[in-house]
Amino acid sequence: MPFRFGRSLLAALIITGVSAPALAQQHSVSLNLGYFAVRGEDARIDDDVLVENLRVFGFDLRDFNNANVGGEWLVGLGDYLEAGFGLGFYRRTVPSVYDDYIDEDGTEIAQDFKLRVIPLSATIRFLPFGRRRVEPYVGLGAGLFAWRYSEVGEFVDFTDFSIFRDRYVATGNDVGPIVLGGIRVPVGSRYSVGGEVRYQQARGTVGVDNGFLDERIDLGGLTTLFTFQVKF
Repeated sequence: MPFRFGRSLLAALIITGVSAPALAQQHSVSLNLGYFAVRGEDARIDDDVLVENLRVFGFDLRDFNNANVGGEWLVGLGDYLEAGFGLGFYRRTVPSVYDDYIDEDGTEIAQDFKLRVIPLSATIRFLPFGRRRVEPYVGLGAGLFAWRYSEVGEFVDFTDFSIFRDRYVATGNDVGPIVLGGIRVPVGSRYSVGGEVRYQQARGTVGVDNGFLDERIDLGGLTTLFTFQVKF
């Protein structure tokens, strides 16, 4: 259900964006720098590959938390609504080793887990107090998440416990909902600075048949952003 909702909302927001110029009172570009925190183990989907990896490998889910950057084109729709179309970038490499196995020479059997997510988002913001000097807002939308996940390094073949080197890679483009809230404070007539928190929910398929330990990957998480807005 969340993904059907996300696709429908994304289509509606794109249509809104096409017709927005006739209604717009204000255009702006918002640049952002933030921190993306993946969902914790207790909140992730049942067949998530990272949760399954925790049973075998030595790493922490919080190791996937990392900085992200992005930008957004904002279009004012009257005094209380605003449409946004954004692009972001997140990437993280997490080193890992087997919990219960080492090589014959006593060294660790090491591998890297790599996750990259490029979200393309369409959102609608509601400004409850209108366009004043301080502008709190809440919003919702949908994202198209282009992602790549890989596991690269040494692995154990549990049929004969030999060690081999390999690379497993999965990619996808998946849709999910976005919920956000924030506040902006003007600096002069053209600029604003602020903070925003947004939560995303999405999931992709990595595939047991592709060599991974489980079928899917949870792409959900919470992003905390510092924003810098330029009006024109």
